[in-house]
Amino acid sequence: MIERSASSVVWAGCAVVAGGLAAVSDMTPHRVWGVAAALGYGAAALLAGRPRAAACAALLGAVAVPLVLLVATGLGQSEVAVVERSGALLTATGVPYAPEPDGLSDYNPYLPGMALLGVLPGDPRWWTGAVFAASVAAVRPSAGPAGRMVACPLVALPLAVGGVDLPVAGLVCLGLALAGRGRAGWAGLALGAAATLKWTAWPALPVAVALVAGAGRGAGRWTGSGRDVGRRVRSRAWVRCAAVAVGVAGAGVVPVALGDPGAFHEHVVAFPLGLTGTESPAASPFPGRLLAAHVPGGAVVAGVLLAGSALFIAASLLVRPPRTVPAAARRLALGLTLAIAFMPASRFGYLVVPFVLLTCLRETPCTVRSSSPTTSRPGRAASRRS
Repeated sequence: MIERSASSVVWAGCAVVAGGLAAVSDMTPHRVWGVAAALGYGAAALLAGRPRAAACAALLGAVAVPLVLLVATGLGQSEVAVVERSGALLTATGVPYAPEPDGLSDYNPYLPGMALLGVLPGDPRWWTGAVFAASVAAVRPSAGPAGRMVACPLVALPLAVGGVDLPVAGLVCLGLALAGRGRAGWAGLALGAAATLKWTAWPALPVAVALVAGAGRGAGRWTGSGRDVGRRVRSRAWVRCAAVAVGVAGAGVVPVALGDPGAFHEHVVAFPLGLTGTESPAASPFPGRLLAAHVPGGAVVAGVLLAGSALFIAASLLVRPPRTVPAAARRLALGLTLAIAFMPASRFGYLVVPFVLLTCLRETPCTVRSSSPTTSRPGRAASRRS
């Protein structure tokens, strides 16, 4: 009974959030989503005693119905048009960036891999959603917890209106999960693919490498050649993870960047940092944004705080590397949250990445498996035999 009441309150709270967005937003896609999602969440609150039925009602109202309706009517966030246009430019010129952007609609702040989702047929939302759903399904085969996470407003809204952070979040989760399963090469592949989409995926690489490299620490005090073999295995694993990730990311980004270095810098570096004549629409009231907008020299202060946060996370990885996937997810989520807080231009929607990390990987308590003989303790075995 208590669990049913708690679920009912949660779904009712989601309905209030969705209804509130529909009431206050000046964006038509958000209002459409808000109305449909409020109805779905309301039905889920009434069905709270039947968890599967409640989750299905929430998914239907918050994801399926608004997504189909918005795609059919051509409505969506500006990100949808950006991905479509970058795909057309990539097909026509080999570079997904306009050489001389005239206004906000001409800018593409994403890395080249995102343009591939605009090359594929149909609305990019089908493909961003498919990448996210496939990644989450590979991490969490259980449909119940995954369904409740997807039905959450922070995930359901960008799925319907066209947020581009979800494929990044999904691939990063998959990469960390694979690293935790000892699949270093496959982890590097997933992380490298994510790193071709947005810069926000790059912090996941050192976290995954630290997770793999930290495997076996404290697993036992074994000596002799077995210890040397174990060290070599761990060394090869983290090197393989890093090499594959950097190789995939480099293959997806470097040729395009070299194709038109000026356009690449203008779109991907200068525009997000506010160094162009066109201001980024990412203007949520986080500390970095407020400092840059209202404090003399605030952009420099925000940059120092951002760099300090990165150094803090890097030092924590060296001093105390994560040994489980949930620990790695928490470390990465902390780093991304600090980055979002101190960036001069950021959005509330960016928080979907740390949210998905914490939710999707919270119950994956696996450590990195290794073929090294870390469990072999010849000295202790000999003493027991004697």
